[in-house]
Amino acid sequence: MNPQERIAELTNQLNQYNHQYYQNSISEIDDFTFDKLLAELGDLETRYPDFRQPDSPTARVGGTISKEFSTVYHRFPMLSLGNTYSEEDLVEFDKRVQKGLNGQEYDYICELKFDGVALSMTYENGVLVQGATRGDGVRGDDITNNIRTIRTVPLRVNATDVPPLFEVRGEGFLPLVEFERINKERDDIGEALLANPRNAASGTFKQQDSGAVAKRRLDCFLYSFLSEPEIFQTHEESLIAMKQWGFNVSQTWRKCADIREVMQYINEWETNRFDLPLNTDGIVIKVNRYDQQRDLGFTAKSPRWAIAFKYKALAASTVLNGIQYQVGRTGAVTPVALLTPVLLAGTIVKRASLHNANEIERLGVMMHDTVFVEKGGEIIPKITHVDLSRRTDLSQPIIYPTTCPACGTPLVRKESEANFYCPNERGCPPQRQARFEHFIQRRAMNIESLGEGKIELLIDRGLVQTPADLYSLTADNLLGIEKIFINEESGKKRIVSFQKKTVENILTAIDRSKARPLSSVLFGLGIRYVGNTTAERLADYFGSLDGIMNASQEALLLVPDMGPRIAESVVAWFADDYNREFVERLRAAGLQFFGEKKVVEQEGDTLTGKTFLYTGTFANFSREELESRIEANGGRLLSGISKKLNYLIVGENAGPSKVEKAKKLNVPLLGEDEFMAMLVDHPKTEED
Repeated sequence: MNPQERIAELTNQLNQYNHQYYQNSISEIDDFTFDKLLAELGDLETRYPDFRQPDSPTARVGGTISKEFSTVYHRFPMLSLGNTYSEEDLVEFDKRVQKGLNGQEYDYICELKFDGVALSMTYENGVLVQGATRGDGVRGDDITNNIRTIRTVPLRVNATDVPPLFEVRGEGFLPLVEFERINKERDDIGEALLANPRNAASGTFKQQDSGAVAKRRLDCFLYSFLSEPEIFQTHEESLIAMKQWGFNVSQTWRKCADIREVMQYINEWETNRFDLPLNTDGIVIKVNRYDQQRDLGFTAKSPRWAIAFKYKALAASTVLNGIQYQVGRTGAVTPVALLTPVLLAGTIVKRASLHNANEIERLGVMMHDTVFVEKGGEIIPKITHVDLSRRTDLSQPIIYPTTCPACGTPLVRKESEANFYCPNERGCPPQRQARFEHFIQRRAMNIESLGEGKIELLIDRGLVQTPADLYSLTADNLLGIEKIFINEESGKKRIVSFQKKTVENILTAIDRSKARPLSSVLFGLGIRYVGNTTAERLADYFGSLDGIMNASQEALLLVPDMGPRIAESVVAWFADDYNREFVERLRAAGLQFFGEKKVVEQEGDTLTGKTFLYTGTFANFSREELESRIEANGGRLLSGISKKLNYLIVGENAGPSKVEKAKKLNVPLLGEDEFMAMLVDHPKTEED
């Protein structure tokens, strides 16, 4: 089979697997096999880019970097809806509809109002050709590459009854489970937490690196179909058809015969909406028939045939009984409010985040105050304000601790940071426990069968002090040890016991972890601010753990997207003798300290003997593509600016320090177009 045929075959095959998985919840092949096929397709597309299909599933993983988003003018304006919090206003809306339709019979379609980002997607001949934000309703940003990373959005619609040109609209969102995953990772590496899923989704869609967008695992519910001429008579028909064509249409919509049924729908979802995988903030009510929508028309800002009913933010009043100070892996001390249990949004709330000392001061909250707890766009309930009218003599000022609640070490607070930290990294029990949990997690060493209780038991028995000790464990160490854990809130007992099968599984998983790639090892070390993506970039750039370990801060800053805070943290971590000893023990255990060497297929020799470095972003290349093109044409990449450097390729938003240093050393600066011109293999002349 020739490359063109194989690319077409893999594209169709993988798209079918994606459709079955994301639309029908059917896994036709395992993840490992899918990833192998996807890697094969990506390799073929790199070698034969002219044969790449417009609906290639490799677009799902991103990688394209845009230096700016172009402006898109919407064929159909994306108008906002009028909204209300009042049922009386809905009755008045219904009366206006009735009057505007002169007594015609009509019905409504009710849909949940998802709390995300409005998106528009255009298809030509069934293929997704453009994705855009709402913007000001008339024009938005072209974010096609980012939208292609959403796995539930079809890249090609395989149906014979779709018009040659049509547009679908929907709400892009960050699922709650992904929001929690991202915040856990950010907390794990000492980054500030994302405020709420909606803001996180909005910021993600506007990122210029689609590879970073893909890692956020965004999703989208479609709710509108537009074409000229119209092919449906009702909104209901369009929702059914979009679902049949493979679009992700939430099945929470309902046709309502009158405003009474609309009210029933609103009341039903007031609490049920909290069981959904994303946040909602209301209900959208639309007249069903399109001809009646046209008859009703528009105001200057919104349609007369639709309205949004918004739920009031759910809040409850309760008493602050105490504060628990939790210590994380990085030593950050976080206050958690302990509340008199109260029913909120269908669940009993006993705790709420207070974030840090600054937040406690801003709220003016005191112990034993009556406080309001809200569950708006947040995952974790938060205290919004104090009911000062109910403050009594029992209320006492909150004294933030000056020592660690776990080990008693005096807390420190870095300049410009809100959190207090416990500096006792090695002796503080929760920090030590959290470092183990970080090391064994899936994105790091992926040591299955070792959970929180088992790690605590190993530490308690003195079998491990650092994660490097895991590689010295034997069956004789583990067999038969056990511990009873008691839940502080419920009082329930749980026994953790190391039986023969458990021990076998743990030792097998530890042994398998030795094959984890360099980026996973680096991430597992637990260096502050070094998340999974940063670890991958460092591993790709330096190629070995020794290269990273011995790099200067200046050399680290040459890595794409590496800021001074991360570089400083990496240098400081490896400068510590204790950490270096830990690394050497991992080396002795046989972990991977070298990255995989990428095989580069030669395109030409026009760059032979020349050295390059780049800075900024580029319109025609991702950074990985730029590096590949340099190497494929005989050039060599350097890790820093020196007299050995022949050219610095300068893109948009270039690092000023690199450019300035290159100028001082008289290193020629190349624009993107100038670099592309160098790739052309000019025919030799007699003078050559």
